[in-house]
This record gives sequence, C-alpha cells and structure tokens, in this order.
Amino acid sequence: MTENAISIGGVDLADPDTYKSGVPYEAFRELRLRAPVAWHPYKDGPGFLALTGYDEVQAVSRDSATWSSQAKGVMFHVPPLEQVAPVMIYMDPPRHTALRKLINKGFTPRQVARLNDHITDMAQQIVDDVIERGECDFVDDVAGALPSYVIAEILGIPLDDGRRLYELTEILHTGFVGDGANEQAMMQMFQYGTELAARKRVEPGDDIATSLLHAEIDGHSLTDFEFNLFFTLLIDAGGDTTRNLVAAGILALLQHPAERQRLEADPSLMPSAIEEMLRYTSPVTVFLRTATKDTELCGVPVKAGDRAAMFYPSANRDESRFADPDRFDIGRAPNPHLAFGGGGTHFCLGANLARVEAAAIIPEVLSRMNDLELAGPVERLRSNLINGIRSMPVRFTPAQRLASLS
Repeated sequence: MTENAISIGGVDLADPDTYKSGVPYEAFRELRLRAPVAWHPYKDGPGFLALTGYDEVQAVSRDSATWSSQAKGVMFHVPPLEQVAPVMIYMDPPRHTALRKLINKGFTPRQVARLNDHITDMAQQIVDDVIERGECDFVDDVAGALPSYVIAEILGIPLDDGRRLYELTEILHTGFVGDGANEQAMMQMFQYGTELAARKRVEPGDDIATSLLHAEIDGHSLTDFEFNLFFTLLIDAGGDTTRNLVAAGILALLQHPAERQRLEADPSLMPSAIEEMLRYTSPVTVFLRTATKDTELCGVPVKAGDRAAMFYPSANRDESRFADPDRFDIGRAPNPHLAFGGGGTHFCLGANLARVEAAAIIPEVLSRMNDLELAGPVERLRSNLINGIRSMPVRFTPAQRLASLS
C-alpha cells in the first residue's frame, strides 16, 4: 500500500535514533496538515499507516474489533505470537477484559488506601535523600525513585529491589530484540518473578502479587509464566509513565520559567499543570494496531492486515483540538489529551496512580529544591516507544546552606 505514502524530509518515525534529540514535532505537524493517515515504510518489516491526527488516533483506540492488538503486536517489531500471546497489552477482548479485571482486583480498597498514605511519605523521603547534596541526576534520584518504590509497595517486595527492577526496564527500552543486554535483562526479570511467586505462595501478603497468584481466569490459576508476564508488565508500565511525566514535566517548568512561577504562586493549579505536562510531554510515543478487515480511515482505504501506528505526541498537539498547541500552559482547559491512550480497551491501567504520584513529588521538588536548574546536558532515551529522559543533571541550593542564608 503506497498510494498515500508521503515524504517528510527523510524522518524515519520508526527509528529509535530519531527520538534521541527529541520528538520530531515538525514532521508530525507536516503529516497532520497534509496526510494524517500516511503510509510509512519500515526497514525491518512491512510498512505501516502513520496516524498523526487526534481523531484518527482516538478512532483506532476505541475500536478493538476492527483494530487488533493481538494480530501482530503493538510495537514496530512483530514478535512471534507464541512469545507474547499471554501478555495483556498484546491481547484483544474478551481475554484482555478478563485479565484487566484481574489486575483491578489486586488493588483492594485497603491496599489503595495504604498506598496513598505512603506515597506522600515516599516523596518526602526521596527529596530528603538528595536535599543536602545540592546536585543529583533528577531522573535516577527523584523521578525514577518514586514509581519504583510505589510498584515495590504494590507487589510486596523490598524498595531497593524496586530500584533494581526499574534499571532493568531501562535496558529493555533502549535495547532491541536479539540484543544480548536486552535478553539478559528479561531473564533477570523472569528469574526475580519466579522467585517472588514461590515466596508469595509460601508466605502470602496483602499485596497484588499474592492477589494475582490466588486469582483465577476461566477457572484456572495463573501459571508461573503468566505470572512473570504480569509481573514484568506491572514493573514496566508502573514506572514508565510517572518517571517520564515527572522528569519531562519538571524540565518543561525549567524551560518555561513564567509557568513555573505561576504554579509556585498558585498551587491550586497543580492538577491542571499535571494534565498539561501529560499533553505537552506525552510519555508514550506510539502503539500499533492491525486491521482485522478491509476498512477505511479518514477516507484512506485500509486492507485487512495493514498496521496503524498511533503517535500520541502528535495527536496531543493537533491544532483542531488544542489552541496554540505548542504552548505550555499549566492552566489549559479543557485539556482532552491522549497521553494515557485514546480510550477504549487498552486505556492506561496506571493513569490515576501516575497522577497521584506526580501530585505528591512535584510540589516537594518545587518547594524544597530551591534554585533548581539544569547542571548539564539532558540525555533522552533511544526509544521509538517511550518518550523519556535517560539522564538530567540538576543543581539546587542545599537545605543547610539555604537555612544559613536565611
């Protein structure tokens, strides 16, 4: 299918290297204006339809009958089906629906209440740990610390183990299938999950790992392999969104000092500021779907088996939905962004948790890490899936020095 192919100045939207220097917003803008559904070649496999308009991304997201996650997976690389069939993000209803309900059952009211109580304490402790140093890597020491601690709490594992598992997900995101480091990281994740399952069967706790091990789907308990896949998904998805949101959100505030001052002067803007950070930074770049039948999208004929890539950073800057979309406005309203997906079956499970975590850590950073500024170059992830920052050195006034000056 090449009749609606379009040149965008040599930008390869499937190449991880494209995103090392930032999201190609200019290429996305050109596509939105000229062809919001455009055929894009892929050097390592069949091409795909690049969806860059808000309406197109939302339409595909909400129609899992026509657009399958299971047929060819949700990433550019098409994995062997037997390797990913049990993974929830690669499933379609009704099995996906049943497993999603299982995950939700793991978050009992008691677990959620306890977690909310701890998140604020965790955020305070994370800033306590760096506040006297006067400098840190914001991604590792702050933005990445909170979600790794929270997911450790959810799973009932030591907090330090959560940090190590977070490091493994970074390897998974920046590697590729067939890469030794990538496969070694996955083996370590599975080994930890297997040992965790064995331990929780003997010593059950009030945590989601125990809930998963005791739950049943279609009358059957999860196998060790299925549990490992759930475990890996929770570690991965549970950390990505918050880490990328907090790091990129703070960077946006540093790059827009007037908006930072506005937020510091009016903390009631925090909820809308977080929504704007989600829209403006879009922590996930893309997911793909496969057409289950001949159809059309925005007037473009689509054949069964064609793949479509939903580019969320582009949809979140669609001029037809957002006034002055390239402006960072912490008071933007309405703000119907698609940072957690376009709705439908695969809407992000951790959306509310990410908002709670961001609302806990960002005020701690702004109120206590005084004179916060960049202290070196920002290094982005080499990833065509995750829109994230790998390293962000910052400096600030240590608490003791600040006290002496006052």
